Amino acid sequence: MVAREVNAERGLGRRSGVVVALVVLLGALGTGLAATTLHVSAHRAAERAFAQEQDTVAKVITAEIIQYGLALSDLSAAVGAQSVLWAEEFAAMTATINSQRLPGATEINYFVPATTADVPALQAHWRGRGSSGLTLDPEPGDGRHAFAVLGRALDGGTLRLGSDSRATPEVAAALQAARSSGMVATGHTFRPAGGGELSFVMAAPVYATSPPSQAGQFRGWITMTFRGSDFLGQTVGVIAGESVSVEFADLVDGTAVPIATWRPAARLDDSIPARTMVLPFPKDQWSLTVAATERLRPAAEAWLPRIAVGVGGLLTLLLAALTAAVVTSRDRALRRVDEATAELRHDITRREAVEQQLRRREEELVAFAGVVAHDLRSPLMSVLGYSDLLAEDDGENLTERQINYLSRVRGSATRMRGLIDDLLAYAMAESNSLRTMEIKLGEVVDSVLAERLGSAPIEPAPRVDHGELPMVLGDPTLVRQILDNLIGNALKYTPAGRAAEITVSATVVDGAARIEVADHGIGIPDEQRATVFDAFTRAGGSERYPGTGLGLAIVQRIVTRHGGTVGVDANDGGGSRFWFTLPTPRG
Repeated sequence: MVAREVNAERGLGRRSGVVVALVVLLGALGTGLAATTLHVSAHRAAERAFAQEQDTVAKVITAEIIQYGLALSDLSAAVGAQSVLWAEEFAAMTATINSQRLPGATEINYFVPATTADVPALQAHWRGRGSSGLTLDPEPGDGRHAFAVLGRALDGGTLRLGSDSRATPEVAAALQAARSSGMVATGHTFRPAGGGELSFVMAAPVYATSPPSQAGQFRGWITMTFRGSDFLGQTVGVIAGESVSVEFADLVDGTAVPIATWRPAARLDDSIPARTMVLPFPKDQWSLTVAATERLRPAAEAWLPRIAVGVGGLLTLLLAALTAAVVTSRDRALRRVDEATAELRHDITRREAVEQQLRRREEELVAFAGVVAHDLRSPLMSVLGYSDLLAEDDGENLTERQINYLSRVRGSATRMRGLIDDLLAYAMAESNSLRTMEIKLGEVVDSVLAERLGSAPIEPAPRVDHGELPMVLGDPTLVRQILDNLIGNALKYTPAGRAAEITVSATVVDGAARIEVADHGIGIPDEQRATVFDAFTRAGGSERYPGTGLGLAIVQRIVTRHGGTVGVDANDGGGSRFWFTLPTPRG
């Protein structure tokens, strides 16, 4: 009997040991699974935040680079508007440009093309225009040169007027690219003569607009030289903060040459791989590498897995002890289980709160974009308003030169307002919620034409035909924006003196409508049709017409959000045929 009791106690002890061991094993597995889940969730949240930071930094840097290009384009247009350019006029036109307005800019130069035989006459010509002491220094080669005949130092340095662009191959390549494309071009990095920090140039071609007999003639280039370490000033640091590290590099033969960097004091987070992207402007030339720091991940999220391990381990030990003393502590064990369940529920609630905070942040970013656009519009509208007031009230008292300057101010402000509107529309086209409903395309086209042709009649009068158009499903505001952009382009890109011919048609196949907007305008070269919908891309031949290169990119975003596709083909008889698809109502 005693032996049986002893064996029973031993068996009970073994069974208790097995139960306790199972409890410990299951507790360890559960703790590991919870810690892993929390770690993965926190890591994914950090990766999403990192992707948003990279996107924000890329957009801000791209916008800043565009501002640099616009400043250079405006100066190029101002130089082209001079019938006769004097050194003092060039100094006046560049007086407002400085390194505070354009951080990193060190000098502005005006280059003119010449052959070796032209050097003596060209030197005498520009000396007579006020560039005293100018001595042209041609480089050996095929006899074709580009000399800096006018310039202005922005950093207090010494100008090298008379230098040949061939002395710096990167500068010569930028000039050639600008003339070939008719747009602003950016050269690769180089070290200035005599050493110094890495620099690069942005070049804009100069075409004559005055006198009318010389309109369209190529005159030369306006270049702006930048010191890489100072490029963009504090913009990168302000946007990146302590959350990410940023390296802005020039891609030379596949090798990234750093131009500007931002290294915060916080340590890098090795758990999130750095990301490198090629910026859209200048195309395929500059890259942006962003690396996350430990400040990107909130401290609470970083500690959650460790807290889970600690809490889980403690609960496992408690459950093991409670299981061993099940007879006397069953109720207490149940209470511990309830407490553990409440703790897990609290963790889930906290994670949901973090997700809601991320959603609020996205909404705040959209609202911030609207505030920025409003704050930028307000001073621009003030500039336009005061310019109009000055032209109306004091127009008779202004000299011809003052009227010319006033016209340039109004033109630059108008272009800037259009760019801000397009940038905002481009950003919002992907984030605004869709209000899908049935839309009568014919009424939308009539509304667009009434607004386009009624506010400012066009001569000669356009011929527009749209016939019978189907019903489609979509957001009325965004669908109208698609048609307004395409019809507006058809009206704008028609050669002067010719009446615009526009046809809007549609076909319905398998529950989708294919809408076409055809014109007989300047057309798009075959090799550029694949890229014409990229942001800030303008087709060849469109340089003489105003625009930002964002209209078709906005169209593509809107169509894609509606689940459709968009494209462009050549039109019979010349011009272009833009098309896009939208769903149609069922039945």
